[in-house]
Amino acid sequence: MSAHNDSHTSDDPVEGIVKHIPVVIPVAGAVLIFLLAFIAVFMA
Repeated sequence: MSAHNDSHTSDDPVEGIVKHIPVVIPVAGAVLIFLLAFIAVFMA
């Protein structure tokens, strides 16, 4: 038998970011819409 460890622990930074995408994208969209509305009201 080999002494190979089958537990795969990845330190990939992309995998850490991907699990937060469903939260980050709507929040970023809401902030962008708020800023655009604020600019439109301020310029009017």
